[in-house]
This record gives sequence, structure tokens and C-alpha cells, in this order.
Amino acid sequence: MGTVIPLGDVSRRTRRFALVTLLIIVANAYVFLRELQGGDAFVAKWAVVPAEIASGHGWITLLSAMFMHGSWLHILGNMVFLWAFGPEIEDAMGRMRYLAFYLIGGVAAMLAQVAGSPASTVPCLGASGAIAAVMGAFIVMYPRDRIRSLLIIVIFVKVAYIPAALLIGVWFVIQLLDAGAVARVQTGGVAYLAHVGGFLFGVVTARVWIQKARE
Repeated sequence: MGTVIPLGDVSRRTRRFALVTLLIIVANAYVFLRELQGGDAFVAKWAVVPAEIASGHGWITLLSAMFMHGSWLHILGNMVFLWAFGPEIEDAMGRMRYLAFYLIGGVAAMLAQVAGSPASTVPCLGASGAIAAVMGAFIVMYPRDRIRSLLIIVIFVKVAYIPAALLIGVWFVIQLLDAGAVARVQTGGVAYLAHVGGFLFGVVTARVWIQKARE
């Protein structure tokens, strides 16, 4: 069994520090700590429940749920991916446009998950849909950039430099294939439909956000 952990873009340097990306990570950490304190009641109040959204209730959870996580591994994995791809997109879009892009991408991702299982009562949470939007923007803007990554196969660990198009492209194909399975069985687990929805939002809209940022 193997896995790839992206660490960052080695092909370019950002013009300024990724302040918004850092603040998003801090916000996720804060909400996760509140979640640990609040337990199931906190999750029930602020996570997305597709059946409730489909019936016209709980719209605020489309925003709140993207700052929540199911475990320490869940939040750590998401924040590593965000820090690997977020700074370059923040730099290209500008801080405020990037923040708006991130939040709207996260909402689009959650709506994709709801559309795939509108009768589900399983809570949905996590930043991965919004991060998928960032990754979608990245593959559009910087497909040839090399991503420094940790390649882990059982106990073998190696630093590899993988083209963004290959790394993100393989990741998206996996999400797309797994989304079909999740949509058919409509059970809990990873919100693959949110990943697909967020990624497609990033791919389709990235150049619009970046073009406007340069005007």
C-alpha cells in the first residue's frame, strides 16, 4: 500500500506570504478544537445533513461544515494539501478574491454532495471540497509545476518531484471513480462527490478569478 503526500511547489516562488491560506488553516484548527469540546451536539448543529438542505433548512451549515473534520488525521491531511497548493493560487488571485473563491468552492462542493444523496441523513463535514477547488485551479494554472512530495510505500519513504498535472490528475480520477460507488450505495464515508464538485468548480472558474485579479 502506498500514498503520496504533497509538500509544496518547487517550480515558483510566491510574491508575498500566503496570509489567507494560513488564516484558513488557523480557523480550521480552532473549529476542530471547538468540535472536540462540543462532541456530537456540535457536529449535529453545524455539519451538513443533505436531507435537511434538500428540504430548505440549515443553509448556514454549507459554510460551517467546511471548517469541521472527523478526526486528527482528517484535518492534518486536509491542511497539508491546502498548504501545498493554496499559496500559489492565493498569490495569483489576490487575497480577498482567493478567500471568496475558497468559500464559494466549498459551498459548491457541499451542494454537489447533497445533489448526489439528497435523502441522506449522514452528516457531511470537511475542508476537502474547498481544497479540491484550489487543486482544480492549480492544475489549470500550473500543470507543469513540480510538486515536492513524500512517496510512502509500506516502510519505504522517498522525496519525489511530481508534475502537478500527474499528481492532481491521478487524484481526481480516483475521486471520480469512488464518487460513482458512493452515489450508488449512499452511505457515509469520504465525500467523494464533494471532491469532484469542488474540483470541477476550480477548473471551470479559475481563470475568471485570476483574470479579474489582474485587471
